[in-house]
Amino acid sequence: MNTTGSSVLARALAADGAADATDATTERILDAAREQFATFGLRRSTVEDVARRAGVGRVTVYRRFDTKNTLVEAVLVRECRRFLAAFDAEVAALPTMEERIVAGFVLALRDARSALIGRLLELEPDTALPYLTTRGGPLLAVIRDYLAASFVRAPDATAVDADEAARVAEIFVRLTISFVLTPQSIVPVDDESAAGDFARRFLAPMVTGPRPGAAQ
Repeated sequence: MNTTGSSVLARALAADGAADATDATTERILDAAREQFATFGLRRSTVEDVARRAGVGRVTVYRRFDTKNTLVEAVLVRECRRFLAAFDAEVAALPTMEERIVAGFVLALRDARSALIGRLLELEPDTALPYLTTRGGPLLAVIRDYLAASFVRAPDATAVDADEAARVAEIFVRLTISFVLTPQSIVPVDDESAAGDFARRFLAPMVTGPRPGAAQ
């Protein structure tokens, strides 16, 4: 991903939660690309493969996405937006910040493995890893900023102010990515109950302050 591509990706991801202004053909191409990448990986997939799966000509794909890399980025943008929408639907209505952090951590671990990026990590980790590491800055920034804003808005987020929220949010994102990339740990993150307990004991207090009765 070049610098220009990264900035385009960051701006697209940072857009409000509104759906992409795309037509039905573009959506069909993105659906086909996601299915193609999830089945065969990025390296073994071509724009021609995506066009065939979408039932359109390759020129139609290139009119909307000038390179394969642009198409990959567009698919990841849509995946990230869908994840944040699902995150909001499941987490935002919970009554306390502690509950939202616990549920959000469990949801992020579960969905990351079942999402496209998790599938790509299985198929071809060397190709997928950069999107979560050396080229992962735009994705990290968008999710960090989303979390930081939710921390600041929450009335029970007493342990952080606006200046600290982004730092705490970045810790959350980096920690979650590390568990996705290396699930082997003394923390049993494959057990949702145990993962939730870990988040309750160690992550939530960074935002809500120490739990009542906790040792100072």
